[in-house]
Amino acid sequence: MADLTDRTKGTDRANAAGGTHVTVAPVLRDIALWAASLVRQFPELSDELAPGRRSPTGTAPAAPHPGRDELIREERREALLLEQRHGLSVPGHGAAPIRLHISDAIRDITDGVVELEEAVCARLALPRPPRAGVIERLRRIVGLLDAVSAHPVLARHVRDEIRRMARRCARTLGDAETIVRVSGRCPWCDSVSLRAFPDRRAVLCVNPACVCTDPACGCQDDPAYRHLWPEDAWAGLTEASGTRAEEIEAAMDDTKETSC
Repeated sequence: MADLTDRTKGTDRANAAGGTHVTVAPVLRDIALWAASLVRQFPELSDELAPGRRSPTGTAPAAPHPGRDELIREERREALLLEQRHGLSVPGHGAAPIRLHISDAIRDITDGVVELEEAVCARLALPRPPRAGVIERLRRIVGLLDAVSAHPVLARHVRDEIRRMARRCARTLGDAETIVRVSGRCPWCDSVSLRAFPDRRAVLCVNPACVCTDPACGCQDDPAYRHLWPEDAWAGLTEASGTRAEEIEAAMDDTKETSC
């Protein structure tokens, strides 16, 4: 990540010289969403390592899902793809194979958050941040979003890294996010692919081929990203998609996971 500062400075200077105005509000919103998810779930990794830990029902923890190995490999490929696309070093990933242990996930996320906060502070010309735990560092990063908003490349990198770590955390815990079908058609791709994600209180288009026209949206250049409508955008979505606000609200209270 040593070259992050130089690269983002160069891009930001190019944007300023060309009069380019990049809207980063959706990126900042995503950072806040993924950071909140990581803050909520990261402590559970330590709980999983506690000796003698038992599930709420008193049974032994479930065995790792047989597909978890490939999911982690896919995540590593995605991280390396981000490195190639942005010319950035992705923290927490070396040449050694990733082992499927909770302790590895804790180390990866801890190192990643530390390096990310230090890179953000370096880019913003702030003093090196003091030592702190993962949760406190994440909160400090979120507290710097107003300053980060002036640097679109930096904002996108922060979003990509926090999202990667939040997904790693959730996968290690074996959590499956609730997904609820929503009627209507996506305003961007016209497919019946709208889904409600109650944990994020957001509606996403799950069509992999869907690309919106917002240059700041991650769906423009990240195949793993899906266009997202937060709660304050549901009114516009209902008008454009043909779904109803009542249906979206009901979906957010649904606890049953449905297929995509």
